[in-house]
Formats: sequence, C-alpha cells, structure tokens
Amino acid sequence: MTTKQSAAAFQNEPFTDFSAEVNKQEMEAALRKVKGELGRDYPLWIGAVKVMTEDKIVSINPGDLDEVVGRVSKATQDLAEKAMQAALLAFNSWKKVPAVERAEYLFKAAKLMRERKHEFSAFMVYEAGKNWGEADADTAEAIDFLEYYAREMIRLSETNLHRPLTKLAGENNRLDYIPLGVGITIPPWNFPLAICVGMTAAAIVCGNTVLLKPASVTPVIAHKFVELMEEVGLPAGVINFVPGSGSEIGDYLTSHPQTRFISFTGSKEVGLRINELAAKTAEGQIWIKRVIAEMGGKDGIVVDETANVEEAAKAIVVSAFGFQGQKCSAGSRAFVAAAVYDQVVDRVRELTQQLSIGLPEKNFQAGPVSDLGAYNKILDYIEIGKGEGRLIAGGAKAEGNGYYIQPTVFVDVDCKARIMQEEIFGPVLAIGKAADYQDAIAQFNDTEFGLTGSFFSQDEDQIAYALEEMHCGNLYINRKCTGALVGVHPFGGFNMSGTDSKAGGHDYLLLFTQAKLSSRKQS
Repeated sequence: MTTKQSAAAFQNEPFTDFSAEVNKQEMEAALRKVKGELGRDYPLWIGAVKVMTEDKIVSINPGDLDEVVGRVSKATQDLAEKAMQAALLAFNSWKKVPAVERAEYLFKAAKLMRERKHEFSAFMVYEAGKNWGEADADTAEAIDFLEYYAREMIRLSETNLHRPLTKLAGENNRLDYIPLGVGITIPPWNFPLAICVGMTAAAIVCGNTVLLKPASVTPVIAHKFVELMEEVGLPAGVINFVPGSGSEIGDYLTSHPQTRFISFTGSKEVGLRINELAAKTAEGQIWIKRVIAEMGGKDGIVVDETANVEEAAKAIVVSAFGFQGQKCSAGSRAFVAAAVYDQVVDRVRELTQQLSIGLPEKNFQAGPVSDLGAYNKILDYIEIGKGEGRLIAGGAKAEGNGYYIQPTVFVDVDCKARIMQEEIFGPVLAIGKAADYQDAIAQFNDTEFGLTGSFFSQDEDQIAYALEEMHCGNLYINRKCTGALVGVHPFGGFNMSGTDSKAGGHDYLLLFTQAKLSSRKQS
C-alpha cells in the first residue's frame, strides 16, 4: 500500500450479512478452524523474547465450561520490569520513525485482519461468548481503528502544511506532535479485540511504545493481535505483551516512574484506582502521568409522549440485551412518559421474551455472561431488583453448560433504586415511569455516569430540549444507544464515565502526544 493510498478517505468496514449462505459457510469454516486451535499455550512478549511461564491464565469458553480456549503465560513483577526496559529501549528508535512509516504498519495489519476477519471473530465467539454478529462487529471496529488512527497520524504529521501557524516577520515557526514515551494499555474483556487494538494502535502510531496488559478473561484474542503485529514487521519492543494480575503488575506498572501514560477501559472502581496511583509522583519521575480512561456507564433511553412506540421498544431491547448487556454503552435504564408507558412496557416484554438463549457458536441471540464473578453478581442484582420493581421478563438462570442468565426486565422502578443507579453490566433492564419528557430527562440525568443516551420523540421542540439537557458524551435521537462507529460517533463520556477521551475522533491521538513548538529566527 502506497502512502497516497494510505492517506485516502476513511471508510468504515462493513458488517457481514450472515443471512447470505456463502458468508454463513465461511463463518462456520472459521469456527471449525479455530476450534482445532483451542487449548494452546501462549507466551509473554518482552522485546524480541517470547517467555513461557509455568503460571498461566486459563481462558475458558463461558458458553461451554468444559472447553479451554487457551492458557496464557502470566507475568510477574520481575518480568513486567523487563518488559518496561524493553519498551524504553525500543522507544529510543521507534520515536524517530517517520509518522507515515508508523502508519503503514497499521494499514498492513488492517489488510491482514480483513483477510482473516472470520477467524478473529471466531476466537471471540469462543472466548468472549459473542454471537456471530457481535463478534463480527468487534472485528470490523478493530479494522476501523487501525485504518482511522493511521490516517489521523498522517494528518497530524502534516499539520504545519494544512493548518499553519500565524506568520510573524523574521521567524520560521512550526508545531510538531511528538510521542510521550512508554505507556501501559489496559483494555477490557467486553470488546477484547476492537478496544484492545484501538487503544494500542493509537499509542504506537504516535511513536510511543507500550506494555499491553489484556483482560484476564480474554487474553487469547489479545495475543492474536500481537502475533499479527509481529507478522507485519512491527519492531520488537514496540508492543510488549504482559498479561497478569491487576494487583500485582497493574499497580506496579501504573506506579512505575518510567510510565508516561496509562490508557484504560474498564470499571469505575479500577479507573479511579489507576487515577489515584498515577497522581502520586514516584521517586525519579520527571513528568505528570497522563491517564486516558473510559470507565463505564449507566446508560438509558428516554421515550416521550410523541415517540414511535414500536421503534422505541425495539431500541430499548437491543440496547439492553445486545451481548447480554455487557457494554459500557448498554441501555440498562429506560424512562418512559406516562402517556405511552403501558404500550412501551408491553412491547418490551414481548420482544424480550422472544430472544433465544444458547451457545454463541450456534449463533443464538443471547449467550452467556463473561465469567463466574459476573454471573453471581448479576444474579444478586436480579434478587435486589425483585424488591425494587415488578418483574415482567426473565429473572433467573438459563439452561446450558455456561454462565447463562435470562434477559430480565423490571418495571415501575424508582430512579433512585440500586438497579437504576449501579452498573450491573449484564442482561438486566429497569424501566421507570415519568410524568412527561422533562421529568424523564431529569430522571435520566440522575446518575453519577454520563456515557450514552437516546431520546425518542417526533416533536422537534422536545428533541431540541433533549439535545440541550441530556448530559452524556454520546446522545442519539430516535435510535439505540449502542453501536458507535469509528470516525462517525467519537466515543467517550462525562462524570464517572471517564475522561471524555473521544475514541475514534479527531482529537484522540492528541492524548498520546505532546505539542512541541520550534521557532527559528531568520537571518
């Protein structure tokens, strides 16, 4: 791929239509291929050295607990320190590689990932419990991030050509965006390829080197990404792969004096701890560490008196139960104006009860939740919900040799209830009645989070009110509150939802760079 081609206009990767027989057969072939690779052992990557440790993270298929997806070597503090030194060494040369050349590695990786799209998706079917459509969207987003950030880096490197500084007679001035240094990337398990790729690619294309600490629930798919980057020729040490315990190596690396930034996506509690640790200056540290954090949400859909009831109900169900509600953007709350409340509730119940539950490999609509900890936590919240609202769907475990839970709906729930306020991260929806659209928006805003939201209405004045008053980072009108597309819907939220770092947006790479002005007097 030439630089001219690389700098062409960005276009999102299309989703696969699995109703087409040829696509269905290709996905089934990929699942068979990947199934034959399950149960393998995977090493750490420290510079150019692959390290196999005795202690391993065992990745289990959450939809079939008898199936081991892989055994991934687990880093100790000593190995994490070696990875840090490898990253520091690699940074000395990587930061000098021209931006266009760094971008080419991402373009090459995107090309290979596109060619093997179904294989990457198949690993997430087995490891993350995603059905075909959810896995395919995850892989498509990963491809989008690679290409979008590559083009953004080229754009930033040409800033002086396209957005020149104000001229001053007798001086030549330019502004360059230079890398920060060594960073720690800590992606989540729910988008184990897309967000892992996006966070890591953004950091390295800017000239930084990273220590990638994947989520312990989904380390195999992260390893597949690192393998891909080696295949495209990325220099050793630019990405160092160090799975391990958050309390052992996560805290250690966050507190390390040579860590320049931490890029994190996950829970509010972990994000706040990272922010606290990063704020403390370690001995020998000569900078203020930068934290880029997306920490979850308690998102909701508001339905006013004029809304299309059918479209609103469909959006509520898709937003609440897509990937079992395990999205930081999931619509786990709905606030409905009294005039249409009963109609919306009845239709939501009908649509929820129609969802099929089963093995992701067989492409059921609803699959398992991530692991035993999440399974028990969600079931506990369902019991809490039975005391806070009226149960109209689900409310129990579902059949299967995995972490299956029925999609669950509670109605007549007060906005102060725990299931309205606390992030459950599972297939649990709470619906509350509002007097009117203004009351519904006030209830929507009554949360410590502020990530995504939707407003359903056919009244332009009420839509204008919602656009002004609903406090969240991504607000959608008359559509679901999940499904942000790279470059189309820059993603990030307010308050306890994080640092409002807009992933997939024009300002995102600035978080991984620092601006350096050079001024030269003309002779």
